Amino acid sequence: MSTRIAFLKGHGTENDFVIVPDPENALDLTPAAVAALCDRRAGIGADGVLHVVRSAAHPEARDMAGEAEWFMDYRNGDGSIAEMCGNGVRVFARYLQHAGHVAEGDTSIATRGGVKTVHIAKDGDVTVGMGSARLPEGDVTVSVGERSWPARNVNMGNPHAVAFVDDLAHAGDLLAPPPFSPAAAYPDGVNVEFVVDRGPRHVAMRVHERGSGETRSCGTGACAVAVAAARRDGADPAVTGTLATYTVDVPGGRLVITERPDGQIEMTGPAVIVAEGEIDAEWLENAVR
Repeated sequence: MSTRIAFLKGHGTENDFVIVPDPENALDLTPAAVAALCDRRAGIGADGVLHVVRSAAHPEARDMAGEAEWFMDYRNGDGSIAEMCGNGVRVFARYLQHAGHVAEGDTSIATRGGVKTVHIAKDGDVTVGMGSARLPEGDVTVSVGERSWPARNVNMGNPHAVAFVDDLAHAGDLLAPPPFSPAAAYPDGVNVEFVVDRGPRHVAMRVHERGSGETRSCGTGACAVAVAAARRDGADPAVTGTLATYTVDVPGGRLVITERPDGQIEMTGPAVIVAEGEIDAEWLENAVR
């Protein structure tokens, strides 16, 4: 390991990330190392790590190298691996632009949830093609304290439970994962969104992200919320034949989610690089012992 490791810090609607450029996949980013980097008191601090690797250099992405040069090897703040992160894809794209790897316009990024199409606009917003949602059958319930709500099971490449509530405060502190049932619905855990209405096709949400706790934003969660709201409102584009666009307010800002009649979902929002520097490799090695 080199003496110093380059990093950047970025966020999308305040869902923040440590970005580690590693084109040839030379770094051994263990779960403990990721958790140390994301520690908000003893490390850099973030909701997760965006490990930037060429698809051809990563065993999980080689099959996608023909479609996307770059692979987003995303890790949650506790070091666990995640299939996808919508805000992360936008920030990843902004990094690629910042580093001169891509320009404004369209590009593709490989993720564990498949290849995502991205458009970098002149106004600074980034739109990500998030694929389509899957809606597994079966009733799901989530709970906080003595309150329980029915939840919509939505899979956006990662699992979500979307509960419509009367007050976002009912979600509690979201420090621990909200209990859910049945356990078989989410064998690997779940991201839980609590949602209130703000107006026509306008909602607000809080989220407990699996492996990270409450975050200021969750891109896949916002998509799951928009899909669940559209089904609740009788606005399923596959049925109506028209676009369903929802504004989703998150604690860190605002995202716009559009679902098309063919089921494809697009998410638009900001992505910002705020700093760059170097990680001391000796510190990182000591931090994971």
